[in-house]
Amino acid sequence: MPPQASSWMSVFDEALIAAKSLAGFAASSFNPTVRLGVTGLSRAGKTVFITALVQALVEGGRLPVFRAQAEGRIAGSSLSPQPDDTVPRFDYEAHLADLAGPARRWPDSTRQISELRLVIDFQSNRRFAAGMSRLTLDIVDYPGEWLLDLPLLNMSYAEWSAQTIAASREGSRLAIAGPWHEILVRLDPAAAENETLAREAAALFTAYLKAGRDERFALSTLPPGRFLLPGDLDGSPALTFAPLDLSRAGEVKAGSLHAMMERRFEAYKHKIVRPFFTHHFARLDRQIVLVDALSALNAGPQAVHDLETALTSVLSAFRVGANNWWSAIFRPRIQKILFAATKADHLHHTSHDRLEAILRKMADGAIGRAAFSGASVDVVALASIRATREASVKQGRENLPCIIGTPMAGERSADEVFDGEAEIAVFPGELPEDPNAVFSGGGFNGLENLREGGVDYRFIRFRPPRLEDGQIFPHIRLDRALEFLIGDKLA
Repeated sequence: MPPQASSWMSVFDEALIAAKSLAGFAASSFNPTVRLGVTGLSRAGKTVFITALVQALVEGGRLPVFRAQAEGRIAGSSLSPQPDDTVPRFDYEAHLADLAGPARRWPDSTRQISELRLVIDFQSNRRFAAGMSRLTLDIVDYPGEWLLDLPLLNMSYAEWSAQTIAASREGSRLAIAGPWHEILVRLDPAAAENETLAREAAALFTAYLKAGRDERFALSTLPPGRFLLPGDLDGSPALTFAPLDLSRAGEVKAGSLHAMMERRFEAYKHKIVRPFFTHHFARLDRQIVLVDALSALNAGPQAVHDLETALTSVLSAFRVGANNWWSAIFRPRIQKILFAATKADHLHHTSHDRLEAILRKMADGAIGRAAFSGASVDVVALASIRATREASVKQGRENLPCIIGTPMAGERSADEVFDGEAEIAVFPGELPEDPNAVFSGGGFNGLENLREGGVDYRFIRFRPPRLEDGQIFPHIRLDRALEFLIGDKLA
């Protein structure tokens, strides 16, 4: 089990977090502020979620379950300059143009941390409230892969190497680890440090991690996360290391390949991972974790179990619980966490509750620990932007519940290549009524019902829906997510 966040931090880290928290608490005393973290593993839809959320609030989308808006108590929402001058701004306008413009394309994935400030003016329904109130919502967007790095802070290089190598020899990982394993057996930890060998090993190890994200495998636990999203650190020594087989290695000698790899692993932890935790992550109040559960279900049982492990690791990274006056000032905790299974629009509505049940089962152990600490945790199946609509299609004597959408140009299924204009109807299959079937091998080996006459529609990406002027993107349960995350602050 991954360690709790408190075991990762030094006294200096705690002091730094306390200082930032005190400054934030003082500011929020005059202007109530919620810092909402938005994360998720690759292709889970973080950018789309934030864009849809902001559009719905700023332009007045239909959100019947979000009570403050449904009751007409929100006077208006607007974007405001963010408070952190050194953090990139979330480019809401560009992402909205991608989605709603002529191209109708999905925005690029999150590759770095970004922020956006949204100010909500509302009328409180509290008994003695008078006049308008204001809530400032600071949205912090960051890659989920960074979360999976946090347990590294409590691991030695030897422990990480042993764990990573052992995992690479199991199941589908073994099939994609071959090229890296070839160099692994040739590397002598006691040999002299060698930059060429280090770069070759790091490149092959990174290729193995990237292969694990392929839709055929849909693996989730693939740290170090910056190897997948290097940004401006690409090629730096802090990202030029790899595991070594230390099972027969002796004492670490200065100037050895072992010492070189270990030094760079420690630099990665202390120069890259720790600052993210102390400067950004530890200051969050609410958190949504977006999960592409369908990709794991498509890939089969091993991917499902790997995602389950990742969710446990993710939740162990959060400092969760109800805040008292002392913790609110000096050591804030995440009070609410929402796990959201995205891409619900790829299923018929009859399977939405089943998708929720499966995600809840995946995160069950982690959710129990968070709830015990006083945090509120919930699960939802949603589509931040609904790219499909539903219809009933007659096939023989049966009426099949189908979804209809426009595949992205260039998407392929068998010999068919889609042009980005024509719609198709797909029978998306059904998830099992019992979520345990996904984990227990009860005959469920991926969404095989999606195969129609040998054509596999499981991985087709649909284009965003076409909007007329003034329209807001349709969604599935985005309002429920908003109500859970910030509804109490607008009461």
